[in-house]
Amino acid sequence: MKLAIYGYGNLGRGVEAAILKNPDMELFGVYTRRDPSAVRSETGAKVYAAKDILRFKDEIDAVVLCGGSATDLPALTPMLAKDFNVIDSFDTHANIPAHFDAVDASAKASGKLALISCGWDPGMFSLNRLYANAILPDGTDYTFWGRGVSQGHSDAIRRIPGVLDARQYTVPIETALEAVRAGKAPKLSAREKHLRECYVVAAPDADKTSIEQAIKTMPNYFADYDTTVTFISAEEMREKHAALPHGGFVIRTGKTGLHDEHTHRIEYSLKLDSNPEFTAGVLVAFARAIGRMAARGETGCRTVFDIAPADLSPLSREEQRRTML
Repeated sequence: MKLAIYGYGNLGRGVEAAILKNPDMELFGVYTRRDPSAVRSETGAKVYAAKDILRFKDEIDAVVLCGGSATDLPALTPMLAKDFNVIDSFDTHANIPAHFDAVDASAKASGKLALISCGWDPGMFSLNRLYANAILPDGTDYTFWGRGVSQGHSDAIRRIPGVLDARQYTVPIETALEAVRAGKAPKLSAREKHLRECYVVAAPDADKTSIEQAIKTMPNYFADYDTTVTFISAEEMREKHAALPHGGFVIRTGKTGLHDEHTHRIEYSLKLDSNPEFTAGVLVAFARAIGRMAARGETGCRTVFDIAPADLSPLSREEQRRTML
């Protein structure tokens, strides 16, 4: 399967590394909006100008989009779905339905297949929420993220005028997590579950007060949370915030029995040294599924809910049954 990477930041480099670990896949090329001559891929793969990707539409099985959710993917995914099978990691949860509709219309019109919002949340956490709800219909869902760097939120801050660099850490509130695990089924607002810590490198002439206000009032990202903004130097950013760890928990507690006499807890957790590299691993596995489904003639947009687990694995159905079932 020949994959192309569109966008070559942290996520794009993670996809490149993930492809190497999958013998049934090949990196066709990297497509960048920067000057291709100034971009060198980690593995020596060919680097092309993003505007030239249509020249290769008959040679690429799927394009993995590695842009940001704030402004890149809402435009790029529908646009590229006109000519390619595509997969993205769009993670603005509130806007997923609208993004799905736009991509679905584009992919159906062109006879292509697209998968959106694929990663660990949305993505793997989404699947675990669905499974847990189906198994424990009488229950309550909780999702906690962090402590870790959110790529999407960090990217959203970097789009603010006057911001040179930024890292946003999502931090679960420990007392809330303990109450959930204890089976108390608390009703928690977004503000009661997480804190958001922002570290920002501002341009020398930037209005820091305006930047802080823009961050704290940003809908879908920070407005519903207690958020701190700390301005630091570029040197401190490099020294203390170069890594991109993340993780979190999906928990559902619920009751069973004729008289609700038994309480159960389903918990799925992740602890990631590298958010982009793990996200890339998820994207590449689901890209395999998209390739197989497209070969069977499927078109339109899909989410992780629509993908059969068997299509994710490089193993044959018989090997899956023998080694994993």
